[in-house]
Amino acid sequence: MDFCFKGLYAVQIKQLLSIIVIAIAVLVFSQTFTLLYGNYLPSLSRANGGILSFMVSSTNLSNRSKSDNAYIVHDVFGNDNTPDGEASSERDAYNVISSDGGGDMNALSEIEERNLKLVTAKPVKGDTDAARRASNGSHHIKSSNQTGFGPLNQLSPRDLKFVSQESESLGLSVATNTSTVHDDKIELETHRTNEDNELLQVGSLITNFSAIVAVDSALGKRGGKPTSISQMNSLLLTNSASLKAMRPLWSSPRDKELQHAKLEIKNAPIIRDVPEVHASLFRNYSTFRRSYELMERMLKVYVYREGEKPIFHQPHLRGIYASEGWFMKLMDGNKKFVVRDPKKAHLFYIPFSSLKLRNALHEPNFASQKDLENHLKNYVDTVARKYRFWNRTKGADHFFAACHDWAIRFTRNNLGSCIRVLCNSNIARGFKIGKDVSLPVTYIRSGENPSKDLGGIHPSKRHILAFFAGGMHGYVRPILLQYWNNREPDMKIFGPMPRDIEGKARYREFMKSSRYCICAKGYEVHTPRVVESIYYECVPVIISDNYVPPFFDVLNWEAFALFILEKDIPNLRGILLSIPEEKYTVMQQRLKIVQQYFVWHKIPEKYDLFHMILHSVWYNRVLQVKP
Repeated sequence: MDFCFKGLYAVQIKQLLSIIVIAIAVLVFSQTFTLLYGNYLPSLSRANGGILSFMVSSTNLSNRSKSDNAYIVHDVFGNDNTPDGEASSERDAYNVISSDGGGDMNALSEIEERNLKLVTAKPVKGDTDAARRASNGSHHIKSSNQTGFGPLNQLSPRDLKFVSQESESLGLSVATNTSTVHDDKIELETHRTNEDNELLQVGSLITNFSAIVAVDSALGKRGGKPTSISQMNSLLLTNSASLKAMRPLWSSPRDKELQHAKLEIKNAPIIRDVPEVHASLFRNYSTFRRSYELMERMLKVYVYREGEKPIFHQPHLRGIYASEGWFMKLMDGNKKFVVRDPKKAHLFYIPFSSLKLRNALHEPNFASQKDLENHLKNYVDTVARKYRFWNRTKGADHFFAACHDWAIRFTRNNLGSCIRVLCNSNIARGFKIGKDVSLPVTYIRSGENPSKDLGGIHPSKRHILAFFAGGMHGYVRPILLQYWNNREPDMKIFGPMPRDIEGKARYREFMKSSRYCICAKGYEVHTPRVVESIYYECVPVIISDNYVPPFFDVLNWEAFALFILEKDIPNLRGILLSIPEEKYTVMQQRLKIVQQYFVWHKIPEKYDLFHMILHSVWYNRVLQVKP
């Protein structure tokens, strides 16, 4: 292998330039040829005239008997006059859909369904229907690991959606017509089917560096090194002491009550008669219990009645964005915490749906990201004029729950002072530990019984070391598959599984039968697999740099979950095997206890997901109150 690499570096500059020139010529010729015959290369027109083009790098990794093709998807925009790449991807991300899916995830909105035009499926020989699907406006991606649940051979329009801001700004870089990544050898292959004469373009970049290192380097360009779980722990301690809300413009009796609660929590008596396994789930169980009791006894919330449906007051209760909908439904109908007189409230809830707001894009009143943000600004202006409470604290005692990927971006300006309860809890994108709250992504299959089908088999019968299945969203999952798909018999790492009833049932059985469940990020940092792993008592292995897990303010996540940096994917199996059996057994036992904190109930129950979300809002607000 070293000899091959030395040979590549020894290639004369003249020969390398010749290869690049030939590649450019072939590409330009192929595009011109297809344009003349009315068949356009797969492209997606954007509102700004940009073209979404994908190139896939197939990396030859060392020390492996089989070739590992690492697929890195590059989003290249034509007619993009924005000089700042960050600003460009920020803008263009709003013209596409980004959501997590795969495995048991089968819930996309109608507008998402209409926008999904990209299919990557390798046609089976003799399968003319598959060939037609692959050529009809699709991009063909090669794979050397075409197994039953291989990385790319079963992708559907739902599985590979347009690349969001995360992967757009990675900088793993190919220009529109040329590639200058190290000393790459470019092979361009064209293929025409007899059915519709569509041109398929396959780019193969054979490189002499690890895809993991490339991704890590690209992340560095985004804003420095990833934040580890231990660093987040330190940030929480620092922010709890320094992140203070502004002093209210005038005092109220509610301020005095919150100040009293803060003192009570700080001086909470130590609870000693609690099982060690249970107490270890929390950063400080005594503090949590005291805070929770005070919340139940004291907290009053005012829910704004302003706002028209469907963006306001109309919850969405199914699919991967269901958390915001279930919280809205239960908050709107709550009689214990909700008050009619806003003067009695400690907190003010803004009942808007980030999913419904996003789905309003391209409707008559919403043509751009700015329109979405302005809609929220107009709402804030309305309640600020009608009530005096927003102006009193500049929104510091207001909160909302939003699960769509975009929520972290279109709430950062006009609602940035609020306590933001977000699924996309990305610390590198503005999520503030100690103020904002991480909202669990809970895929709801049954509105009648959201806690249906919990649990798994006994640890002694879990013979699968690690399991993952899902769509190839973002850049991490393709790398995960390229290292571990079809490599070791105890590593069940697949691409998307069938979405019929049998496929979903098999997905759940894999989770229930595995020791560790891999929760790899998609386009954004969050994934429903984190909560699913807890449901099925499969120790979560979270591979998502900068992801702040749910209820990070009170739960000790390292007691029942593993956090692995994206750059450590090559060592995944070794890390899992190095964990002592005793430690695994204790972590698995803790999952059974922590389940109750992640379950929705039609009628809220003590310590359930509704109460835990509300407690985190209450807890963060109390800690920010000035004496």
